[in-house]
Amino acid sequence: MKKLWIAVVLGMVLGAAAALAAQDAKTPPVKSSEAPAEARAGREYSGMYSFLKDGEFLQVTVEDEGKVTGFVSRYGEGLSDKGAFLDQFFKSGKLDGNKLTFTTQTVHGVWFEFKGTVERGDGKKPGEEGYYVLKGALTENTADVDKKESAHSRDVVFKQFPEDASPAPQVRK
Repeated sequence: MKKLWIAVVLGMVLGAAAALAAQDAKTPPVKSSEAPAEARAGREYSGMYSFLKDGEFLQVTVEDEGKVTGFVSRYGEGLSDKGAFLDQFFKSGKLDGNKLTFTTQTVHGVWFEFKGTVERGDGKKPGEEGYYVLKGALTENTADVDKKESAHSRDVVFKQFPEDASPAPQVRK
């Protein structure tokens, strides 16, 4: 009787294993959570960069397939926002190789367009100030109350902030 019981259990185990193997053969392979190298390219450029004035900055985040998100934090210069800190999120952004473009949303009648490149800067190693720089043309667009638009373009170089510029929260042990 004991041998019969062992044979039945063994048969059930082998049957289940065969069913699982058949199921695995039908199931497509699970995609790795690791994105292909092309999709990850440029992520090292993500970070915080200087902007036009001291205290202002630009946050750039490179996502999959060259999509770029981020924002500009700057001081307002209009009558209603003079000296106020304004955040202007990217409306669109793209990284193609080392070519970077972005356009911000309009805040108080002002929006920015950047067309340039990401290049190695003066920083000696990753994480140091200026390891990467954004070089290119920044166009500041304005629209007045009558919706009359004007644009002012200038060549700029924005340096990457050091990684320790905004310290991570400390964990207590």
